[in-house]
Amino acid sequence: MAQFSRLEVAQVMKDTGMVPLFFHPDLDTCKKVVKACYDGGARLLEFTSRGDFAHEVFGELVKYANKELPGMIMGVGSVTDAAAASLYMQLGANFVVTPVLRGDIALVCNRRKVLWSPGCGSLTEIAKAEELGCEVVKLFPGGTYGPSFVKAITGPCPWTNIMPTGGVAPTEENLSAWFDAGVYCVGMGSKLISKDLVAEGRFAELTQKVADGLAIIQKLKGQ
Repeated sequence: MAQFSRLEVAQVMKDTGMVPLFFHPDLDTCKKVVKACYDGGARLLEFTSRGDFAHEVFGELVKYANKELPGMIMGVGSVTDAAAASLYMQLGANFVVTPVLRGDIALVCNRRKVLWSPGCGSLTEIAKAEELGCEVVKLFPGGTYGPSFVKAITGPCPWTNIMPTGGVAPTEENLSAWFDAGVYCVGMGSKLISKDLVAEGRFAELTQKVADGLAIIQKLKGQ
């Protein structure tokens, strides 16, 4: 069961402005990454479900976060159908992120009042997602569309909350372009949690990267 409501999750997304994304088949490695992100100030993490038995790793990771990292909101990404979404919610997912817009996932998440963020690439898809109750739309792949797309959408549709994923880097130049365009928050994967950092066990460096990225975001938001 989710420990945070969809409105609570959406608020933390807005407040922190960053959702780190990560997957690794090894539980201990995942714990170290989540702890490093948490120590850097992140309060959400999207576990991307991309490998065999990923749900087993996620279930244990949620137990760890609930016990050791108070306030850490664990969610799941790369979910492609309602069955998978339901499984992950039973394992404690507080939000569900999908690469595409699917109504079946919207229904199962809405029944449990769990935030779901579908990947959209057009105003028509965004409008459909919002009709289905979406609070935060995932722009994917973000790098393909760019900040100009966000600005074009949020101009006539200021109620739309957009989270670009893909093509987002923890630099002031990159983040300023996105936040100046009006994004709600950003999702960051390999440009934040690189394979080299993880493979070499440089978790203190990861913590600093997260902290620096969050500091830039708060500066851009004027906080």
